[in-house]
Amino acid sequence: MKIVKPFYLLFLFVSIVSLSNGCATLPDVSEVINDAPTSQTPRQIVSSRGLISAKKSKAIMERLKRSVDPTDILERHTAVVESVTESPLTKGNKVTLLADGPATYAAMFAVLQNAKDHINLESYIIEDDETGRKFSDLLLQKQAEGVQVNLIYDSLGSMNAPDSFFQRLRDGGIQVVNFNPINPLNAREEWGLTHRDHRKILIVDGNVAIIGGINISKVYSSSPFKRKNNEKAPIHWRDTDIQIEGPAVAEFQKLFLDTWQIQQGPKLSDRNYFPDLREVGNSLVRVVGSTPGETNRIPFIMYVSAIDFAEHSIHMTNSYFIPDDQIVKALTEAARSGVDVKIILPGVTDSTLAFYAQRYHYSELLKSGVKIYEHSTSLLHAKTAVVDKVWSTVGSTNMDYLSLLKNDEVNAVILSHEFADEMEKMFVRDLENSRQIRWDEWKKRPLFPKIREWFVNLFVRWL
Repeated sequence: MKIVKPFYLLFLFVSIVSLSNGCATLPDVSEVINDAPTSQTPRQIVSSRGLISAKKSKAIMERLKRSVDPTDILERHTAVVESVTESPLTKGNKVTLLADGPATYAAMFAVLQNAKDHINLESYIIEDDETGRKFSDLLLQKQAEGVQVNLIYDSLGSMNAPDSFFQRLRDGGIQVVNFNPINPLNAREEWGLTHRDHRKILIVDGNVAIIGGINISKVYSSSPFKRKNNEKAPIHWRDTDIQIEGPAVAEFQKLFLDTWQIQQGPKLSDRNYFPDLREVGNSLVRVVGSTPGETNRIPFIMYVSAIDFAEHSIHMTNSYFIPDDQIVKALTEAARSGVDVKIILPGVTDSTLAFYAQRYHYSELLKSGVKIYEHSTSLLHAKTAVVDKVWSTVGSTNMDYLSLLKNDEVNAVILSHEFADEMEKMFVRDLENSRQIRWDEWKKRPLFPKIREWFVNLFVRWL
């Protein structure tokens, strides 16, 4: 979800100044790959009891490799990501796919109702609307029951919600942090405009987490079926979250608590933030978080490396697709090598400029054999990918420069053939509601759209 329109021009201006004056660059992933350990190095896998032996780790990876066609995504790519993050690959996780807002909100309310010790909620956007008030009422109820609620919201993303909305939460005992408040008198981070907390994380009792692209807003509450039957119904926002139970939850908790500390939030009450976690499923999960700084752009490294090492299929869905040259190069080379590369992008958007910038890349991608689809029945907001039917990611990271360079983001990487199969089925359903962009038609477009897309692309680092 992009910034509200009345504030957009000011945001764009300050972003141009701040980014053009800085040295913000994305890492050279080819160097990261070359510096990573060889595929012969056993992967380091953590269980609920700690780091397991190299022998057991190797056996787990071998079983996983036997479940799919041969692919480097399980060895070489995993080694690359392992070399740039301290977040371990954890075993014994249960991962549940949550397609769209209604399913995600239902799961969120269910785990919130069952909370016994604490609730940690971090969201880029929290609206003072019907959905936001339902969440706030339930959070206040749980706080009154003795469950400690800690909330982080982004000051820019949530600027439509009045201060009174969050003051009501504080008055009810909820601990609240306003991430990088917008303050013209504070020169740090150019008022805090360009460094945003774009994460969406809910953690309950330290043993269940829900993450993805869904904010707290009524725009996610509509049903796609209502839209099909009634064109006057609110536009449906198509998005994806996941619910994770098992050892990986502790890694989300670390990210939340680190952000709380960095933002100098109020002292947290003494709760059991890191309970003993049982293994409850069969998925391997790595939590991939990022904060500004070249060495911290781990989701970017994750994406480029996964594309580079794909051998059979890359099925990607992304809401704001403004890729850098490394991503474009990786996608085109994968397609030319015979990998089935399909990308679903928005056909309906809340950011016209981002839509034009997205289309700027179509010609190069289409000529290489990349198949591009525009989702036409909903406003696509999901950020997901599935590679070689065994590697999947769901999270908050857009393929744009603000997300890749300046925001706090979080993705989960799931290594599981069974979960990847669910992701593939969801991808097929999205394809059914999308229109394929074909090269023989695209290259015949009038001159004006081409000029418009070229011009907008000059400013891609600030969209």
